[in-house]
Amino acid sequence: MSLVPRFFGRRSSVFDPFSLDLWDPFEGGASPLFRDIGHPARDDAAAIANTQIDWKETSDAHIFKADLPGLKKEEVKIEVEDGRVLHISGERKKEEEQKNDKWHRIERSHGKFLRRFRLPENAKVEEVKATIENGVLTVTVPKQPQPKPEVRAIKISG
Repeated sequence: MSLVPRFFGRRSSVFDPFSLDLWDPFEGGASPLFRDIGHPARDDAAAIANTQIDWKETSDAHIFKADLPGLKKEEVKIEVEDGRVLHISGERKKEEEQKNDKWHRIERSHGKFLRRFRLPENAKVEEVKATIENGVLTVTVPKQPQPKPEVRAIKISG
């Protein structure tokens, strides 16, 4: 928790100037000074809820990559909805606490995440493939080949 009050909200991403989360007076108290008091898990939940995913387009596929350290393939779900909306979701469970454990710091996030991407018209959604290796999820969506324009010679009369 910062000692500086957040009167104007906070950014969910330092690198995205348009990601300002505005202060909600009905959330967590009447003042932004007391926003985080009593909500120690808020930042943990926000961290996994804002799972960052890279989307790269190559000449033959759209490739999505997400860092999901510690997650098994059974804890991640990938779906295509409405024909062209890619859903990537999952959940990192909270570690069970033993009565005699003494925690000094909890920084790893836990909770559910869900990201959606509208795929372009040229995506072959029937051929989506996914792998998870060393904590990195890679989803590959092949592209349909671009149709070559039909060139027709026109005879000039006269």
